Amino acid sequence: MAYDTNLADRVREYLAEIPEIEVEEKLMFNVLNFMVNGKTCVCVSNEKLMLRFDPSQQEELYEKDGYETMLMKGKEYKGYCYINPDGFKNRKDFEFFLNICLEYNKVAKSSKKRKTK
Repeated sequence: MAYDTNLADRVREYLAEIPEIEVEEKLMFNVLNFMVNGKTCVCVSNEKLMLRFDPSQQEELYEKDGYETMLMKGKEYKGYCYINPDGFKNRKDFEFFLNICLEYNKVAKSSKKRKTK
């Protein structure tokens, strides 16, 4: 697998403690996507967390240890970033990042379902 299984277990265990959410895991493009209530919430990509968060928090997160800009076609992808292991060594930081994703998940829009032929 192309993702850190120990990190995936940490995410899985943390999400399992949250009441009243439905978690689904999907392996997509060598990234383990944790979907909460049908929406992408947080992913594990290699040894990094990939966060989905409120784009208005971009500058705040940019200042955090471990922050890495997510680029798509050479442009910064707002509302998404990577956090390398330096940024979530301790439990407090790990929980901070997951909680940001969970908060945004409450208001984030779902991706449109693709019709299958």
